[in-house]
Amino acid sequence: MFIYYLYGSPYMGYITVSTKVRRSLVEKARKYGINLSELMRKAIEDEVRKREIEWALTVMDEISSKAKLDKPSKELIREFRDSRAR
Repeated sequence: MFIYYLYGSPYMGYITVSTKVRRSLVEKARKYGINLSELMRKAIEDEVRKREIEWALTVMDEISSKAKLDKPSKELIREFRDSRAR
């Protein structure tokens, strides 16, 4: 706890995340010029975005079932997007 507040605060924009990976895999990634930090960051962002969309669709389905709408949320989203494109 002390080190955390010494170097940063809970309101900073970034934290460090680490993981263990086989040495041979890291060496291959370096050989092919793969930026592991950027790859991990993008993978986490993509997964969070995917889960947020899943959560939003679940909530929308719950709302539409309570409101007794005729169409499921995915169809409503598609129609809304189509109407904005016109």
